Amino acid sequence: MKQFRFLLIFTLVVTFALSACAPAAATEAPATASETPLFYGAFATPIEEPWDGVIHVALQKAADEGKIKYEYTDDIGYAGDMERVLTEICENQKPAAIFGDAFGNEEAVRRVAALYPNIAFVFGSGLGPSEPNVAVFDNWIHEPAYLTGMLAGGMSKSGVIGIVGAMPVPEVNRLANAFILGAKEINPEVKVLVSFINSWYDPAAAKEAALAQIDSGADVLYAERFGVIEAAVENGLYSFGNMSDQYELGPASVISGPVWSMTPTVEYVINQIKAGSFTAMDLKDFSMVAKGGASLAPFHDNESKIPAELLATVKDREKQIKDGLFRVDIDEKSPEGAQ
Repeated sequence: MKQFRFLLIFTLVVTFALSACAPAAATEAPATASETPLFYGAFATPIEEPWDGVIHVALQKAADEGKIKYEYTDDIGYAGDMERVLTEICENQKPAAIFGDAFGNEEAVRRVAALYPNIAFVFGSGLGPSEPNVAVFDNWIHEPAYLTGMLAGGMSKSGVIGIVGAMPVPEVNRLANAFILGAKEINPEVKVLVSFINSWYDPAAAKEAALAQIDSGADVLYAERFGVIEAAVENGLYSFGNMSDQYELGPASVISGPVWSMTPTVEYVINQIKAGSFTAMDLKDFSMVAKGGASLAPFHDNESKIPAELLATVKDREKQIKDGLFRVDIDEKSPEGAQ
């Protein structure tokens, strides 16, 4: 009997020791790379609008690479529909994350996010993140906007250049002000015309504003909004796109322009989701030059149109920005003389 009791106790001790050393059960492990989370895009404007288009392209790229599943709804608007659409997405699709363009829909996004704390909300915003599940980003492309201004200031023959922007809000103002500073580095006497169309997407109004600037002597235009490049093309003038590479809109006209890439932001969030470590945070740094979120658009076939000395100066300044040796100040006040 004593021998039996000894064997029983010995067996129990060994079993306990082995179980303590064993790895945790699979149900307790974080999501693995083999799992493909669903990401959803919720956009107030059509995805043809560059701001939303940039977010959409980055998400689609990740889906094409097999990192996520991706679905989207665009042209939702600002009349209260965002809250309804987001609620339907959360209830019916149950995505791991929702990306979108907030701003005018800030309150709607945050109300819905509070009801679904297990879904990551990643939205454009001029405000801060909110725990536990709302992260924010913005298009911090003021650095290449400065370089664009240098090019515009150096390429203008009339000494008058123009910017047509959406509206005088911080995220637009900082681009306009950086562009103006860059232009004045090259030509301190340059005159910069600034017009706002008070809409995020109205190509006809943007074109009309651009034509008015041309009538006032502008011979180089910065198209912060869609519609401006069309006016430049029709008048045989140089132009610069915004947000994305817009060379195809006017191959003989579009020299370059600030490009925003959401890929670094999307990749970071994918890694967080898969590791089960998503955090409400400001993702600002991922949209800047240092992390690959901002750059100048390729010059394509138009590099020869840029004076060699000017091009060398711009490329040198670009390298200084990348190396952290030159800082483009963030100025979000409405530009002087804006209309």
